[in-house]
Amino acid sequence: MSDARSQLLGAKRWVVKVGSALLTAEGRGLDADVVNTLVDQIMVLRSRGCEVVLVSSGAVAAGMVRLGFSQRPTSLHDIQAAAAVGQSALIRAYEDALAPHGVNTALVLLGHDDIRARDRYLNARSTLETLLSMGVMPVVNENDSVATDEIRLGDNDTLGALVANLIDADALLILTDQRGLFDADPRHNVSAALIREAEVNDPELDGMVGDGGALGRGGMVTKLRAARLAARSGTATVIASGREVDVIPRVASGDNLGTLLTTDREPQSARKQWLASLMHPKGRLVLDEGAVSKIAREGRSLLPIGVTDVSGQFVRGDLVSCVDAQGREVARGLVNYGAEDARKLVRTSSGDIEAKVGYGGDPEMIHRDNMVSV
Repeated sequence: MSDARSQLLGAKRWVVKVGSALLTAEGRGLDADVVNTLVDQIMVLRSRGCEVVLVSSGAVAAGMVRLGFSQRPTSLHDIQAAAAVGQSALIRAYEDALAPHGVNTALVLLGHDDIRARDRYLNARSTLETLLSMGVMPVVNENDSVATDEIRLGDNDTLGALVANLIDADALLILTDQRGLFDADPRHNVSAALIREAEVNDPELDGMVGDGGALGRGGMVTKLRAARLAARSGTATVIASGREVDVIPRVASGDNLGTLLTTDREPQSARKQWLASLMHPKGRLVLDEGAVSKIAREGRSLLPIGVTDVSGQFVRGDLVSCVDAQGREVARGLVNYGAEDARKLVRTSSGDIEAKVGYGGDPEMIHRDNMVSV
């Protein structure tokens, strides 16, 4: 057992994310045997004194079967209807599986506004903490019955990472229909090798991920992105096959299954994690090399003089993305000026702000307390 794997032995708070393809027999409806097996494995963790939050896909896929869709619909209203119908079937399946263990189930539906609004983010955190303290099994899903593409969190891999941030989880286990992350696409390359362990921010990983299948919205791209988001709270991520026998307790025991993505970053503050969780920047600031160095490497505030270009429409307090000259995102944060004034302040010294915009505003374009590097 490697040192990194042995650290999983001490993980007491887990987020387990399970994908649609595993739960719905590749689109043929909810598979009760899979749900029961999954719950039995989670109960092994709970018997060891671990706390577990389950992030479960499957609502849309289950609703598709009940409504007679042969393939995932393209109409937003059809998708929302399928989610609404399938959500009740999904939570009932978990309730039926957990009842023999004497464990209560709680369905927690989260949406973009629950993450974007600081008070709702903290309320979601408190709710999950309270449920865990009561011994209840939280089952979390995105509120797909009302979500639109513009306000969607993105996918349940991302949701799993956000939940890991919310509860300061020790480990995130993403169960999929693949054995883990490979150095090439195993569906097209028989020589593809499974990556057993890697540092989550290793740039070489970006060239090894691919798109997902027909049922899920997420492929390995989203799983890697989710692992990097989870790392902000110091959470290690394992990507493994949900079809592996006893995969959950074996991973928690340090078995060499799937891909372990580790981080040596110190956990960020709850506010920084919240900033990182915001999904939809309203604008973009292009930074010069000096500004990139100061905010990405030194954790400094962004001053107007370091901004070379502004795009998008936003108001004071909106989330904006900060990119380098090549367009690579280096940070994001809550801007102190609306788009019109921000454009006036490009390349402006802080002492000249009042002369440019007509009032004495903040000396920073984004204060470091309201910014997180990516």
